[in-house]
Amino acid sequence: MALRLDGLSVVTDGKSLVRDLSLDVPDGTVVGLVGPNGSGKSTALRCVYRALRPTSGAVRVNGDDLARLPLRRSAQLIAAMTQDGAVDLDFTVEEVVALGRAPHLRGAQRLGRDERDACAAAMDHLGIGHLADRGVLTLSGGERQRVLLARALVQDPEILVLDEPTNHLDVRHQVQLLSLLRQSGLTVLVVLHDLNLAAAACDRIGVLSQGHLVAAGTPGDVLTPELVLDVFGVGASVVPHPLTGDPQLLYSLGPAH
Repeated sequence: MALRLDGLSVVTDGKSLVRDLSLDVPDGTVVGLVGPNGSGKSTALRCVYRALRPTSGAVRVNGDDLARLPLRRSAQLIAAMTQDGAVDLDFTVEEVVALGRAPHLRGAQRLGRDERDACAAAMDHLGIGHLADRGVLTLSGGERQRVLLARALVQDPEILVLDEPTNHLDVRHQVQLLSLLRQSGLTVLVVLHDLNLAAAACDRIGVLSQGHLVAAGTPGDVLTPELVLDVFGVGASVVPHPLTGDPQLLYSLGPAH
């Protein structure tokens, strides 16, 4: 299931947050959005999971305008893990994960055996099965991140959008999460701040600056010292990873040149 941001623009309170953004996320690929703070990454993602209506342009799924689909149908197709996805009520981990099945249920329909098994499998896969009966408010930030990802996965989407999913995670769980995305077979659009993680996890990368898409392509094509200096204001050397060949950035701590 292919995703396309088609001439997307968002204007709020007279300020242009995203400007004529066009980006393809081909079926089954992982595409990363990177850019400085305030460059429009999260705003673009909010349009994809329909938390925000674009001022102009459209989000298209297999060519169809997402805004024309019933909300229930779009929730079956697209799952989101957001930065502001905190759970304020002290549900148990199991209850929060089970909320991912809501778009597939009708009314007060209860979860069936297969759905409960799917929730348990997602929790076990993310290493939180032992937390099933714990209240989410008692968890660490990293544990909550994994709970929210499990909720998104049991939604059984075809498209997964994630906004800074590695926040609060230690290195092992960052690698585990991004490996899971690579192996999921889903169409994935993910915002990442860590350019080295983006290079390792993503098939393609789109770079935003001040709401504009300034570059898009494979990590090797996009992540050049010139672009990193121009967009991020940081000096860096780019070297191939010794095992994978993925570009890796070595940052200079001195003045940018």
